[in-house]
Amino acid sequence: MPHDHHQGSGSPELLAPAGSPEALTAAVAAGADAVYLAGRRFGARHYAANFSDEELRSAVDYAHLRGVRVYVTVNTLVRDAELPDVARYLLWLYGIGADAVLVQDTGVASLAREVVPDLPLHASTQMTIHNRDGVARAAREGFSRVVLARELTLAEIEGIAEDAEARRVGIEVFAHGALCYCYSGQCLLSSVIGGRSGNRGMCAQPCRKPYRLVIAETDDYGRPQDLRAVPAGGRYLLSTRDLCVYPRLDLLARSPVASLKIEGRMRSAEYVATVTSIYRRALDAIAAGEAWSPSREDMRDLALAFNREFTEGYLLGALEIMARDRPGNRGILLGTVAGYDPRRQEATVRLTGDIVPRPGDGLAFCTDDPDEDVGAVVRGTPAVRRGTVRLSVPAPVGVSARVFLTRSADLEERAKRVMETPPQPLPLDVTVVWEDGTPCLEAVVDPSGGEPLRVRYRPDLRMEPARSRPLTPDQIAEQLGKTGGTPFAIRRMDLRYPGGLFAPLGELNRVRRTFLERVEDAVLAARRPGPDAVRAARERTEAAIAGMERPTGLHPEPRPPSVSVYTDSLEGAVAAVRGGARTVYLEPCTPATRGLLEEAAAVCREGGADLIWKWPSITRRGFLDAAAPLLPSLYEAGVRGVMVSGLGAADAVRRAEPRMNLYGAAGLNLWNRRTAAELAGLFLRCTASPELPAADLAGLAESAGSTPELEVLVQGNIEAMVTEDRLATAVAGEEFLGLQDQRNRVFPLRCDGEGRTYIANAVETCLIDRLPRIAGMGIDAVAIDARGRGPRYAGDMARLYRAGIDAVARGDPGILPGLKDEVKRRALGGITGGHFVRGIEE
Repeated sequence: MPHDHHQGSGSPELLAPAGSPEALTAAVAAGADAVYLAGRRFGARHYAANFSDEELRSAVDYAHLRGVRVYVTVNTLVRDAELPDVARYLLWLYGIGADAVLVQDTGVASLAREVVPDLPLHASTQMTIHNRDGVARAAREGFSRVVLARELTLAEIEGIAEDAEARRVGIEVFAHGALCYCYSGQCLLSSVIGGRSGNRGMCAQPCRKPYRLVIAETDDYGRPQDLRAVPAGGRYLLSTRDLCVYPRLDLLARSPVASLKIEGRMRSAEYVATVTSIYRRALDAIAAGEAWSPSREDMRDLALAFNREFTEGYLLGALEIMARDRPGNRGILLGTVAGYDPRRQEATVRLTGDIVPRPGDGLAFCTDDPDEDVGAVVRGTPAVRRGTVRLSVPAPVGVSARVFLTRSADLEERAKRVMETPPQPLPLDVTVVWEDGTPCLEAVVDPSGGEPLRVRYRPDLRMEPARSRPLTPDQIAEQLGKTGGTPFAIRRMDLRYPGGLFAPLGELNRVRRTFLERVEDAVLAARRPGPDAVRAARERTEAAIAGMERPTGLHPEPRPPSVSVYTDSLEGAVAAVRGGARTVYLEPCTPATRGLLEEAAAVCREGGADLIWKWPSITRRGFLDAAAPLLPSLYEAGVRGVMVSGLGAADAVRRAEPRMNLYGAAGLNLWNRRTAAELAGLFLRCTASPELPAADLAGLAESAGSTPELEVLVQGNIEAMVTEDRLATAVAGEEFLGLQDQRNRVFPLRCDGEGRTYIANAVETCLIDRLPRIAGMGIDAVAIDARGRGPRYAGDMARLYRAGIDAVARGDPGILPGLKDEVKRRALGGITGGHFVRGIEE
């Protein structure tokens, strides 16, 4: 198993994005230790240029000849029908020598372990691993590295790294680039709004659009009445700043972090060159023990490359993560408009700093409304007079408008120079000995991170004794020592030349070229598995694919599904049980107390239902330390299980109270049979991803058989985001809180007991008219999300679905349209069949 890049090497790995072949060359030239990139499928950046198969094979070779590792992202969620293709793709990546694959899907990880166990696995940040238990589980499951959730602090990461089990994996963190508003891997906003799933690499970035924060009183069904807007410090309420840890890089270089990742597979090659080279120089200075301090020029170049205002992120405890005033690139402030001449279409700009605009620079003239921004390009060389400069602008701009430099011609020229820098050549130590007049060459090459390689070559050239002018050792050394146009440089050459021989110089050149090709082949072969290993992997792949195509055995006659209700209060639990719910998931909106849970358990027991304590989607150390110790006494008091959204939380429950049943929430992203099989040993019941269309659910239900039981969310405003941004606590105490978009749709907000904000879909999912199909699939339970909707909604919806299921069981589906009308009358924002009916955009 190739080792992960650990602290022992003195400096964390610098990992750069390569969204295109040009960006890859830029990253290597700028000094990246490793790059991450994707093929044309199964990568979470569908809209980047990405790499064709041929480009990907060349990219791996190009990087390996320059001592750079290549990690390939296979980090989308995958449907059952795609698993055979994923298996073949993993086999192919293994064969071309990829250094690791990044995965999000639990099923894909298990498939990779089965077919290519020697290919290192990295857990994508979309696995939402955010606690010690999650990292320890990843270590047990064969991951060599975990990319942690971007919301963790350095102190938490240090705590995770102290754990012996968690220490077996390398920790990777994001150091620079765009931040997501939501915990990565838990975001369905783009998916529920427009069918473009972030979990499939298709995110449409709705978080960069304008929203208003609205509050209201609610009716009996938790619906807003008379919305009022609340000032919230900007129109772009979900738009984050860009991460930049450069000012405190020395802190991270000394931390237990194995790899620092630059975000940006959608960015230009110039961006990659600029950012990577700045971090490279800084890390090298820190590693050399120099008294490093952040430079103003570097910060300026990073800002010019692209910024939405910088933040040191949750990682370094920044107080400000958000940039709610505008969602795009800020550039850097050049000055303010002092006057505008409409006749000449010229603005007079008072410069604020020492930057003078140059020909080809891009400018933005900004007021408070980003929609009114005016862009311009500098033509000619503007003259500076008494701190002001005149710039032509195509549209009128107001006095005091701020002028930003958003594209710097100078920076782009410097980036191009970085990109043209030849990478460090691989040093060769060459020995040449003559056997019967044949020069036999041997090279020792020391590729990074591997054993030294010895390459021997005996050419078909026999040098003859010279008739007049024998070749001198210098002449031979000159011909054999040329390495131009190859990735090598000869460090030492030991010629054991007996003298007195002759061969045409062209022949020596041919020998040298063939020899260097052999060395190149040997270096690349050393980074790829051997033919026997590939053959064995191919057999395992074919067996795995054959297993996927086999029917899964006997199907028991489907039973009618039971009804489950999510609620956040004791009253909601009482109403749900009265309405016929058999399972109640209680997630209180304030920290859960033992008393509340015990009381709710008693209510459920009397009504013949199970009470399950629903944990928040995100369970960081503080929550686990408070919640886990309550489990043994809660089990005794009749709490029948715990619902979790992460495998780390599941392990914490299992350790604290092994008798407690585990229920999996939608956050586990259950998309395929392989994932269901992985979860079966741990969970009694799991919720299928709300992104799955009906046909995929049917296949999942068929293959899952009885373990784990399968539940489908059929009613409620689907949870679309969870964020550490305390948007909802800003106006605590209001009955209803929501976000209103430009089309006047209102997305309900709620808080969990930890104060985190959740954003739900603006339209309510309703599948009551699809119950015949759902029951026919053999789905075990249907769930209604009544959190934030009050007890009346919880009770009525449980009753309506109970009635629908009974009607289907009696063979009387004729009443379903009437029930659907009843549901519609209680819905928030109208109803939708969601992905169950529509599927997602491919």
